[in-house]
Amino acid sequence: MTFEQLRTFLAVARMGGVRRAAEQLNISQPAVSSRISGLETYLGTELFSRTPTGVVLTRHGVLLRQHAEQIMSITERIKADVMSDDSHTNLLRLGVAETVAQTWLPDFLKELHAVFPRITIEVSVDISLNLRELLLDRSLDLTILMGPISEYSVDNVELPPFELAWYKPVGMGEPDLSAVPVITYNRNSRPHRELTQELRDRHGSTAQIFPTNSLSTGFEMVASGIGVGILPRVLGRRLVREKRIATFDPGWQPSPLRFTAAYIGDPRNQLIARAARIAQQISESAASAAK
Repeated sequence: MTFEQLRTFLAVARMGGVRRAAEQLNISQPAVSSRISGLETYLGTELFSRTPTGVVLTRHGVLLRQHAEQIMSITERIKADVMSDDSHTNLLRLGVAETVAQTWLPDFLKELHAVFPRITIEVSVDISLNLRELLLDRSLDLTILMGPISEYSVDNVELPPFELAWYKPVGMGEPDLSAVPVITYNRNSRPHRELTQELRDRHGSTAQIFPTNSLSTGFEMVASGIGVGILPRVLGRRLVREKRIATFDPGWQPSPLRFTAAYIGDPRNQLIARAARIAQQISESAASAAK
């Protein structure tokens, strides 16, 4: 019985199938099947029952999973206690929301590379809804997104919030929100949902919302006179200084955006957990500098 057999066994058990386990481990499906077959031969029992939709653990498989998770947990503790940071050679698949990508992500990547110089970092920028699904699907290792993610297997590290502000084109008078389009985050986001409810309560069905997946595009839409916007204050300051857009107060302010660094905590990976704490430190420094 080998470490790789146990690691593969856990991947199949968590992913519910050989194909998805192979994708997670970045090995071929025959290699996964071979490891599971070798483990079952060594133990003299079947560990999975095959179904039309995948595989499920047998009674002996459930027992082995408990032991295997303990072994992996001990392995991670050994790595955390004994291995030096510069000896880690893992791949870190990082997913970030655009708000973070346009603010403190470069500082975070720089610090992460300084602490773990041998790891490879693969960065994906996407909306929070997609990042959540990719994390739960174990296609990403660490996500920095609007959170938290309410799943038992996910650990959430709270990050400083982003304040939102109202912006209008320079030269526009007091906007009539019942007639002027409001540009904001994509329709599957909390800011969009909150804005939709608030505008309907205050201005009825005549209010228009123009969602966008790109914050840069959103600011350009405001600057070009298409409408007003609810967008991150930290990103709007430069355009305000350049006198391309201006702030205004319609009498109510949206709630700040809450972000978390989220990762699968069961089983716990010490490198990913450390990366989440680094993200927290860098984001707190960025928030302090922006005040």
